[in-house]
Amino acid sequence: MTTAIVLWILIGGGIACYVGWSAAAVAAGANPWPFIVGAPLAYASVLVTITATWFALAWSFRAMRPPDMRIGVAASIHLFWDELRAIARSGPRMALHRWLVRDPPPAPAKAPVLLLHGVLCNAGVLYGLARDLVGRGIGPVYTLSYGPPLSSIEVFAEQLAAKVDAILGATGASRVSIVGHSMGGVVARAYVRRYGGTKVASLMTLGSPHHGSVHAYLFPGACLRQLRPGNSWLAELNDAEGSPTAARIVSLWSWHDSMVAPQTSSRLAGAENIELSGIGHNAMLGDRRVFTLVAEELSRVARASARG
Repeated sequence: MTTAIVLWILIGGGIACYVGWSAAAVAAGANPWPFIVGAPLAYASVLVTITATWFALAWSFRAMRPPDMRIGVAASIHLFWDELRAIARSGPRMALHRWLVRDPPPAPAKAPVLLLHGVLCNAGVLYGLARDLVGRGIGPVYTLSYGPPLSSIEVFAEQLAAKVDAILGATGASRVSIVGHSMGGVVARAYVRRYGGTKVASLMTLGSPHHGSVHAYLFPGACLRQLRPGNSWLAELNDAEGSPTAARIVSLWSWHDSMVAPQTSSRLAGAENIELSGIGHNAMLGDRRVFTLVAEELSRVARASARG
């Protein structure tokens, strides 16, 4: 069952239950206005609970931050608010991903870009980043929704291999730049390990748990087991960490990541590591600083491709 279908069931079922409960109460003589006003408050309370849970776990298992990466109370409130907004918009975007994010028509291009989503998501969460890149004249920009959602990362890597070949066939390019958020970065690394990096011009990961995250213990599934710290699959993936690769790798991560703990799990030997602060995990896909850094990396690749 795809992520979008699950979301439609959850959203539709939640609305149906709330409407049914409210209608029964109103029919019994209750004032309808508390139920009308309470609908958005109920939704907001669920989002606040989820966001607070992620941050609490991330705080409990946090990496020790250097003094220049620590933030105050006001910045912490802003951090929580941005992450809450990111989670709130991700649900509708994932439910509507087939209409929001579509691959461009086949056309010659030298520097195509492929965006990869994280665990239990689909390409809908990449809508903001994709739109920003297209607006800057970068691309063409493609996305991939792999699945089933709880399958092995090796399965996702196979799907990524097929997508890379399809993009190169549609554009005539020799290589593609990959930007992977969260698990998407790990999927891309699994692809490079399995198929080599000759078809990858650049790999940029955003908040990817290269060494696992304690949050992966909260859910079942093969890919979640592979993202747990200390598991054998992840150890094998990182066995050659720091060794030269055919593809350039950039790891962009935040000391205040709310879903990768410890946060230094995103630090990758042999890659260019870009450290940020004050940005949550999901908020990376809506943050202007992140957008600019991604655009700068992809523009560098595009210039190199134009020179041949």
